[in-house]
Amino acid sequence: MNYETITYELSEGIATVTFNRPAQLNAMNRRMMEEIIHAVQRFDMDPEVRVAILTGSGKAFMAGADIKEYAQQTDAEFESFQTLGRGLYTALEANTKPVVAAINGYAFGGGLEIALACDMIVAAEAAKMGLPEILLNLIPGGGGTQRLPRKLGINRANELLMSGRTVTAEEMQDWGCINHIYPRDNFATDARNFAAEFADKSPEALRILKQLSQIAAGAFNPAAQAIENEALSRFYRSDGGQAQIQSFYQKSLQRERERKEKS
Repeated sequence: MNYETITYELSEGIATVTFNRPAQLNAMNRRMMEEIIHAVQRFDMDPEVRVAILTGSGKAFMAGADIKEYAQQTDAEFESFQTLGRGLYTALEANTKPVVAAINGYAFGGGLEIALACDMIVAAEAAKMGLPEILLNLIPGGGGTQRLPRKLGINRANELLMSGRTVTAEEMQDWGCINHIYPRDNFATDARNFAAEFADKSPEALRILKQLSQIAAGAFNPAAQAIENEALSRFYRSDGGQAQIQSFYQKSLQRERERKEKS
């Protein structure tokens, strides 16, 4: 596959996948999702890869789904997009390699859900993140309702899911969700150095340890995922959900027009 929306690099046993739509804050459209899935499967199957890093270009890790595409989907397109997304999060969690999310900037919605599906998270100072779906009369649809409580505990997870508020990397580290925070000006190097700690370890031992830690944390619940899927579809189709989505879409178009006028 020729990548248009991401980059893929392999060096010294570390595969680095960089989300590369900086003008859109790396918002994920269908093409990007397909490319990320391909990259995740690629490093899973490559014996030269010992550990993988997911990160973003520009000032964002990933600002969720691309609202331009999201707001104009038919019901069938929406369901197809959600199914594809669930495949992405599953591919990350089931990957045989350790996967590190390196949150370099904004991580919202599906972007944070990608990080939650990774094995470890490092972040740049003052990076901001959250699951703001409730502000659009929606709920997270990529397993965020399931993985966030596993990472944070149910009380903190409820606070973020039910408020939709933005939190800093520092707060998330205090709550136990982020492994390390690094200065922004040297973040890529520090994140790589962190990942390199695992590159010389036994691949088989790492695979087993990853599997065992996931079991200890509580297996992902397919029944709960099905409830999440059904609820998101219902909210997406509702009058309130569509009104909020279209309002957000129109505001994003207005901001884009204003940026073009200034440039």
